[in-house]
Amino acid sequence: MTEFNNRIDAQRQILRLVNRRAWPQEPLYGLSGKTIDRWISRNALDPGSPLVEGVRSAAAQLYFLANKSQEQVTDAYRLRSLQLEVVIREIATQMQSFLA
Repeated sequence: MTEFNNRIDAQRQILRLVNRRAWPQEPLYGLSGKTIDRWISRNALDPGSPLVEGVRSAAAQLYFLANKSQEQVTDAYRLRSLQLEVVIREIATQMQSFLA
């Protein structure tokens, strides 16, 4: 259960970071591919921007972790968890430029 809670907490943390900014059209509601695509489109964001790439990377990391949660914790799982922490810090850094 702890791994599930950690993933949910990570997703909430990412959404809180991104949505600290009042986006012109709508906030980021989730981390599915279609939800991210809609957020990009509605807010006229550059799909290649570091922020968008960070959000997509975080979503991919969370997807991997969700699919591996029933398996024995492997080195790959631990590595992805660490990578997710790095991506979350990068998103926080990118958001500073939007909030400034």
